[in-house]
Amino acid sequence: MSELSLPARAYLLACDTGRNRLPDRERVAQLVRAAALTDLVLRGRLTDDGGRPAVAGAGATGHLVLDDLLAELAAEPHRKWRAWVRRGARGTLQSLEAQLDAAGVISLRTSRVLGLFPRRRPEVRDAATAAALHDQVAAAVRSDAPVPADVAALTSLAAAAELGAVLPRGERRRHRERLARLEEQAGAAVPALRKVIRELQAARAAAISAASGGGGGGG
Repeated sequence: MSELSLPARAYLLACDTGRNRLPDRERVAQLVRAAALTDLVLRGRLTDDGGRPAVAGAGATGHLVLDDLLAELAAEPHRKWRAWVRRGARGTLQSLEAQLDAAGVISLRTSRVLGLFPRRRPEVRDAATAAALHDQVAAAVRSDAPVPADVAALTSLAAAAELGAVLPRGERRRHRERLARLEEQAGAAVPALRKVIRELQAARAAAISAASGGGGGGG
């Protein structure tokens, strides 16, 4: 693959190369989806229209995931950014994984949980590329020097998705102002992703609370 798209780079950034797994497939799916939206913004193919992404320009991008998303956006222009981060995220993740596998960027291996449920485990073939992405994000957040728009976007997405292995919570807090400046270059998909991640965390916390207190109060 001659040029990795922003969603591909976000995916590699999220991969746990030591264990050959994704830390949280649902969260990574939303990260990839937001990265695809952001990539289209940076390419001039999406603009913000009253809180909704609007397709601009014509022609293919050369990346199937991005072109598929453009077709979806054109077909349903009324949806807001946050809805698009959620909508179709799993399908986008699976499509991206298949393309990265076919391109030799990763190897997809399927294992079974309890011998029954299939689980996809990505093995990054070029660990140096993944490591370079980590270094790029770390350098972007720790420096006040200007960075390219795609690097600013990748850093902002990693922070919004709360990828602790890339940007630990303490690091995000220390560099909050820098991250805010980088986010301005990334567009509306980053704050939309942050909202979706917070909603996901709240839903999980509520489910855990309900499960732990399910038998309480009975007499």
